[in-house]
Amino acid sequence: MLTALLSAALTLCLTTTPPVQSDPTDNRAELERALARAPADEQSGMRWLIAHMPSADASTLTSAFLLENCSEAYRAWRTAPWHAQVSEELFFDCILPYACINESRDPWRVSLRAICAPMVANATTPAQAAAILNRELFPRVGVKYSTLRKKADQSPRESIDSGLASCTGLSILLVDACRSVGIPARFAGIPMWIDKSGNHSWVEIWDNGWHFTGAAEPTGDALDQGWFADRAAGALRDDPNHAIYAVTWRESPTRFPAAWRDDDEGVVRAVNVTDRYTAARATLPEGHARVRIRALAGDERIAIPVTLALAGGAPLFAGTTRDEGFDANDHLTAVLAVGSTVELRSPAITPLSFTVERDEQLVTAPVTPSTSQQALKSLRVYLSSHGIKDVAAQPFATTPLTKSDSLTARDLLWKSYSSRARAERTRELASGVIELNGSKMPIWFKEYGVKPKTGHALFISMHGGGGAPPEVNSKQWENQKRLYEPAEGIYVAPRAPTDTWNLWHQDHIDPLFTRLIEDMIIVEGIDPNRVYITGYSAGGDGVYQLAPRMADQFAAAAMMAGHPNETKPDGLRNLPFALHVGANDTPFKRNEIGAQWKVSLDELSAKDPGGYPHLVEIHEGKGHWMDREDRSAIPWMAQFSRDLHPQKVVWLQDDVTHTRFYWLATTTPSAGARVVASRSGQDFKIESAEGVTDLSVRLDDRMCDLDQPITIRRGDVVVYSALAPRTIAAIATTIAERGDPTAAFVAEVRVPALP
Repeated sequence: MLTALLSAALTLCLTTTPPVQSDPTDNRAELERALARAPADEQSGMRWLIAHMPSADASTLTSAFLLENCSEAYRAWRTAPWHAQVSEELFFDCILPYACINESRDPWRVSLRAICAPMVANATTPAQAAAILNRELFPRVGVKYSTLRKKADQSPRESIDSGLASCTGLSILLVDACRSVGIPARFAGIPMWIDKSGNHSWVEIWDNGWHFTGAAEPTGDALDQGWFADRAAGALRDDPNHAIYAVTWRESPTRFPAAWRDDDEGVVRAVNVTDRYTAARATLPEGHARVRIRALAGDERIAIPVTLALAGGAPLFAGTTRDEGFDANDHLTAVLAVGSTVELRSPAITPLSFTVERDEQLVTAPVTPSTSQQALKSLRVYLSSHGIKDVAAQPFATTPLTKSDSLTARDLLWKSYSSRARAERTRELASGVIELNGSKMPIWFKEYGVKPKTGHALFISMHGGGGAPPEVNSKQWENQKRLYEPAEGIYVAPRAPTDTWNLWHQDHIDPLFTRLIEDMIIVEGIDPNRVYITGYSAGGDGVYQLAPRMADQFAAAAMMAGHPNETKPDGLRNLPFALHVGANDTPFKRNEIGAQWKVSLDELSAKDPGGYPHLVEIHEGKGHWMDREDRSAIPWMAQFSRDLHPQKVVWLQDDVTHTRFYWLATTTPSAGARVVASRSGQDFKIESAEGVTDLSVRLDDRMCDLDQPITIRRGDVVVYSALAPRTIAAIATTIAERGDPTAAFVAEVRVPALP
């Protein structure tokens, strides 16, 4: 019986899919195993899947892959609140398949379900759940639309790894996300718009009928809306190039036309769904046409406010043009009378006149440097009433700025941010307690020496103890207040928020220290580029841990009589690091490990010229207490200033992760991830990236000439070669992250990380 089923399935597969080079029967053992091991209540699904899969898959997919896919698909279907509305036939075609089109065959079901199930836990209908996923999934996994994606037909893993995807890749990701939680979904698209401006892909969702939505283009809680609705309504059912198709895995004589391929080998079956879209076509007033408007700064679309008016008359239409965050064919659209002469106006451009000639007419507005001035004007107006909150999301925030205007924008943003925060931060410092996210850290500080014009230095000094009663740790805190005295600067001794053994390297410490530094910048005017960290005993443990993972916030670090636990020195590449330990400090092998770190730092420095500056002193005859010989570390640190734009960055994420490190950033930090990147002039290189799903390069005119193109490589592959626009969004985002005006960047380019 099993052999007969398999033979029938293979015969059907061979006769209903395009020919491939390999023979599907070569993989017979794997398919037999999948059929034999599928549970009885999943047998019908497994038989259907094998019978309808492309022949290329029948010759390569393993039984383990098929069994996991089948089991997880049934689980999603059976546990969905709308299970009763989804027939077995619909399940087979729009939940069970492991792929949409010809993308790589990845096992995505378990990982996507883990992400998506919590998002839709309260949804009661497929349409509601799909709208939630479209709104929340893409920011969660860090994927956005970009023409810089590696290829069009990316699998979910490929899109998440790079952080970039075309409309095709975005649609594949959303379809699979829907299927992972039991929402019937399928891939849809048009090979070419009727004006021949390109193809487009989107997603169809079943909820008592088919509905559409643009992937990563949420329209609130509603489906059947989107920028492409009017364009799709102009499709031509009987023209293969201009019809709309939806993928199906059931029998169909039609193939899905993959516009991104030179051939259609391996592409699944399709159905022509054009009529459903054209039936909803909005009727244009007689003698009118759609005019699409874009604004270009160089070769890139930007968002600017525009108005359209009859020559010398009142405005007819107003809106904001789309930037590169929108689909390449998505443009601001107005309905105007054919034959009319219309003037396009915007503070960003010289007025432009054109005549309306035809439907789907495209009008391009070239943007001059005056756009930058208008963005500054809009920024001033916004800050006066809103402050810096949400400024990065405003339309003017993506307008390219000139170099001088970017400096002005930085000053405006910092002034707004610091002035609005000053009263609160003054009260916080006066209270003697830094409080953040439910954690409280008492502090004591004292000023030494004459304040330089650039501001005092800041020394953060962590006490010992740990794993002891509160009174013991508090006594250690009192001792730390008197332990060191810098010649100049503000000396801060914080009291650990807890009394556990790991006082200074729990996950609440990093943001508390960032907050402390920010308070000192805003209230005391300290120099952000001369912040130093030190600590004794358990405080030294903290230095070992915090210095590598927060290296870009410090100018130097000094570890006294501590133990590193599991941490590694990789992140110290650009941070001067002093290590002091007694030669007789045998508990926890502090002396031996200190000597080992000296060897490691020596080796790292030798292999990486210019990197890993360090000073290691093993104090002979001294135990855990070094009779204050370690005090020499304070003036040693004070000679250094922070370099926020080093030529090379080595970023190793600890168990406590960070979203930025020098001029690199990520929205999805993960423990153990490691990135090595370097720069030289206009050239940037991601030398390696392990455990990274997205990566951004942040830029400043102190690093390169942003009026000239930059090049970013992943290994030896160029992934970006263009101008990197200075924007208010980049400046505002980086100021708000740290409350440090000197650590602001004016541009950001998101690039795929190395696999």
